[in-house]
Amino acid sequence: MGGFFGVASKTSCVLDLFFGIDYHSHLGTRRAGMAVYDTAKGFDRAIHNIENSPFRTKFEQDAALLTGNLGIGCISDYEPQPLLVRSHLGSFAITTVGRINNVDKLMQYCTAHGHTHFLEMSGGMVNPTEMVVALINQKATMTEGIRYAQEVIDGSMSILILTPEGLVAARDRMGRTPVVIGKKEDAFCVSFESFAYVNLGYEDYKELGPGEIVQVTPDGAETLLEPLDKMRICSFLWVYFGYPTSTYEGVNVEEMRYKCGELLARRDEGDIHPDMVAGVPDSGTAHAIGYANESRVPFARPFIKYTPTWPRSFMPTQQSQRNLIARMKLIPVHRLIKGKSLLMIDDSIVRGTQLRETTEFLYNNGAREVHIRPACPPLLFGCRYLNFSRSRSDMDLITRRIIAKREGEGAEKEILMDYANPDSQNYKEMLEEIRKELNFTSLKFHRLDDLKKSIDVDPCKLCTYCWSGVE
Repeated sequence: MGGFFGVASKTSCVLDLFFGIDYHSHLGTRRAGMAVYDTAKGFDRAIHNIENSPFRTKFEQDAALLTGNLGIGCISDYEPQPLLVRSHLGSFAITTVGRINNVDKLMQYCTAHGHTHFLEMSGGMVNPTEMVVALINQKATMTEGIRYAQEVIDGSMSILILTPEGLVAARDRMGRTPVVIGKKEDAFCVSFESFAYVNLGYEDYKELGPGEIVQVTPDGAETLLEPLDKMRICSFLWVYFGYPTSTYEGVNVEEMRYKCGELLARRDEGDIHPDMVAGVPDSGTAHAIGYANESRVPFARPFIKYTPTWPRSFMPTQQSQRNLIARMKLIPVHRLIKGKSLLMIDDSIVRGTQLRETTEFLYNNGAREVHIRPACPPLLFGCRYLNFSRSRSDMDLITRRIIAKREGEGAEKEILMDYANPDSQNYKEMLEEIRKELNFTSLKFHRLDDLKKSIDVDPCKLCTYCWSGVE
C-alpha cells in the first residue's frame, strides 16, 4: 500500500516529518524515505530498506543530520522514493501512493515524446513514481502535468511534491486514497493518515476532494485545481488498512469496525452459541468488540500477538516466511482455549493459508469449535487500484480457486457475479467449500450491503470492486 507525509514550516520541519512518516509504518514493509529542502543547502534525501528494521531505527541518524523547513517522506511497499528530479519544471522531490496498470503503454508514449530512458528497478520493473514524473514533465506547468498524469494512468495515483517554494499535494482522481491537511501556528502538513499529525500539535484543516490539487506553504494551503465530481474511495481502508484512530470522509475507522461487528452479530442471532468472541489481532479486534457488544457474548483474547519484535508491519515478502512469522507472532492462552467454542473475526480471507493455520493452532490447543466471521465479503477480484495484496493473480484468492474447480478456469464475469450474490446457491456452496477446506466449524462473511451500512458513506462514493467486480 504505502503512505506519505509532508511538512511546510517556518522553522525546522525535520522532527515533525520524521514522526509523521513513522506514523504511517503500518502501511508498508519494504522501503521508506525522507527528502528535505534547505534554502542554504538545497535538497537532501535519505532512503532505507525497512524489511527487517522499523522506520525509526533506520532513520534516527538521518533525522539528526537533515536540515530544512520543507520536507516530504513516505513508507512504501515496493519502490524506493522520494525521487529527486531536475526538469524544465525546475528541481523537486516527489513521492506517490497508488498503482499503474498501463506502465508499458505509458512508457511507449513518453519515449515517443522526448523521454529517452527509465531507470530499471530490480525485477525489471519501472519505478511507478518515475513514471509519474515523466508524465508530469510532458506539460508546461506542474499543475497541468499532475492532472494529465492522473487522467492517463489506469489505476490510481495520489502525489506529494516538494519544491523550493513549498509542497504540492494531489489526491487521486477518483479519491481512492485519502489526502488530508493539518495546521498549527507555524506550519502546515500533508498526510495520508489523519491521525499522524495530532500528537505533533496540528489540527484538522482540510480533506482534499477527488483529484484536488493544492499548494501548501508555511502560511497556508491554496487550491490550484478544484475537486472533481466522482469519488470511489477504497472501502478496505476501513476494514483493514486504516489505523484505528484515522478518519476518512468523516467516518472513524475504529467506530466503523464496531458497526461492522454489530451487523455480523445481528446476522448470527440465535444461530450459534460460542463461549467467547475474539479478533485475529490486530485488525480483527475492533470488529470482534462490536460483535461482542451486540451479541452479549464475552470478548476475550485466546491468543496474544507478540509485538515487541514482530509489529504488524513486519511481514516477509516470501509466502512461506509470511506463514511462519504469522504463526510465530501468536502466543496462546491455554485456559481460554481448551474445551471452548470460539468465534473468531478476521478482517478478510485472501489465500486462506494463515487463517487455516490459526484454526489448526486453536484446535491443537484444545478448542472445541472455531467459527469464522470475516469482516468483509468474499474477495473475488484482485484490486486494480491499490497494492493491498502481494497476490499476482486472481487465482491466488481461495474463492477463485474454488470457483475454478466448479466452473473451470476463466469463468465468465456473469458467473462470478452470481458467486458474489450472498442470496445465490452458488455463493452458499462456495462458502461451504471454503469452510471445509479451511476446517472451520462454521463460516459466514460480512455481506456487502451490511458493509456499506457499516461505513455509512454514500455507496456511490465507495469502491467495492474486489468484492463486487463493479468499477
